[in-house]
Amino acid sequence: MDEFLKAALEEAEKGYREGGIPIGSVIVHNGRIIGRGHNQRVQKGSPVLHGEMDALENAGRLPASVYRECVLYTTLSPCPMCTGAILLYEIPKVVIGEHRTFMGEEKLLASRGVEVVVADSPECRALMEKFIREQPGLWSEDIGIDEE
Repeated sequence: MDEFLKAALEEAEKGYREGGIPIGSVIVHNGRIIGRGHNQRVQKGSPVLHGEMDALENAGRLPASVYRECVLYTTLSPCPMCTGAILLYEIPKVVIGEHRTFMGEEKLLASRGVEVVVADSPECRALMEKFIREQPGLWSEDIGIDEE
């Protein structure tokens, strides 16, 4: 696993230990992490702090030109909201840990010229599968569906 995806996984594991949804993300500019985060919907009671959004928040306010030179690493395929932020800031490349437990908007990203790389990480998948087994209601809430 590459160092940046490993850093995103460390963020996901941190979120899991905090009782939240284990999805992590880092934003890399010129080979250096400039923002890192993890899903904080539970911890902060936020409807929007997914891993990617938290990483963007923690990167802080930056010129648009910086985002256009970044790579976003995320442990799970980006949802529509996070995809929108990636497109808004014209982040040109997204590396996804896995998309077997949840398929986000990868086709939309690719259709808009974003390079999408799926690492198919067993570690990312195992963490999500464990969480989904343990917390199916919380997972359903996070992806915007009502639990049956």
